[in-house]
Amino acid sequence: MSNTAVTATTERFLKACRREAVDRTPVWFMRQAGRSQPQYRALREQYSLPEIVRHPELGAEVTLRPVAELGVDAAVLFADIMLPLQSMGVAFELLDGGPSIARPVRTTEDLERLRPFELDDTTAAVLQTIRLIRSSSPVPLIGFSGAPFTLASYVIEGGASRDYLVTKAVMHQDPVVWARLMELLTDMVIRYLGAQVAAGVQAVQLFDSWVGCLGATDYAQHVAPYSRAIAAALRPAGTPMIHFGTCTAGLLPEMAAAGGEVIGVDWRIPLAEAWARIGYDRGIQGNLDPAVLLAPRDIVRRRTLEILRQAPGRPGHIFNLGHGVLPQTPREHLRFVVEIVHEFEVGDRERMG
Repeated sequence: MSNTAVTATTERFLKACRREAVDRTPVWFMRQAGRSQPQYRALREQYSLPEIVRHPELGAEVTLRPVAELGVDAAVLFADIMLPLQSMGVAFELLDGGPSIARPVRTTEDLERLRPFELDDTTAAVLQTIRLIRSSSPVPLIGFSGAPFTLASYVIEGGASRDYLVTKAVMHQDPVVWARLMELLTDMVIRYLGAQVAAGVQAVQLFDSWVGCLGATDYAQHVAPYSRAIAAALRPAGTPMIHFGTCTAGLLPEMAAAGGEVIGVDWRIPLAEAWARIGYDRGIQGNLDPAVLLAPRDIVRRRTLEILRQAPGRPGHIFNLGHGVLPQTPREHLRFVVEIVHEFEVGDRERMG
């Protein structure tokens, strides 16, 4: 890749984060590195996910492979949102169905087991991975963390949940425990993302994947103050933050108020309607349904163009899925979407229809 191409590609994503004019809509995919990659599945036959993360050269390899393979405009750090919880005293296993925590945190006594976040060997390896990636990546690197609510839901439930009833019970019935847990997690996220920024990431994504289980009132009272604190702590560094959640159509104004230069949205709301709710003073990321990538190419093309047409020349759109790439997704369909997105900006729009 020429230096001119590197510069144009690098500026495209970061300019969109700043809502500046770009030559083409930037595109990347959540989980673009991972389970849908044959090379990654082969690597997992030799190493567990934590082992890959603890070997920076492997983490860098997994992170960068999709950039060359797919032609995306950003790389996303390969890690897991649960990893920094280890240094706080949360023991867990990463299973195929998600994390499993043998000793959930639900009471004052449980809180006493937790420690303030400190940089440990795993975190140090993540930071070294960032440095390796930055030394060779032709595109910006996105770091990330789980948001306090989503991390709290895992810690309280002991793993994934459909209804988050235990989480909500703690939130409503023991607000002191809830507040203290969220404070500890907020401090962790601020320090963890701050360390990633210092190591070289050029944007960060705050994954509040499960916050859509809440109504707007509970979000504003029990979640927004902590997300707002994270956004405020990161703002002086000038690193754009993407604030992402799923099932959040009813929370988008509140999420935007809590912070983030870009708000990530899922496929359950049209992009144009989501942007109107968020406000045009923010960028927007999304929002193709990941399941569409399993459909025939003509459907993939039509649905991709439908989303692009909902951001007609307005700066600040970053094309992405509404959630992560599904394991069974054909890689050629990901490449196809990248081509469509990039051609939409530079080709004849009538011909593209």
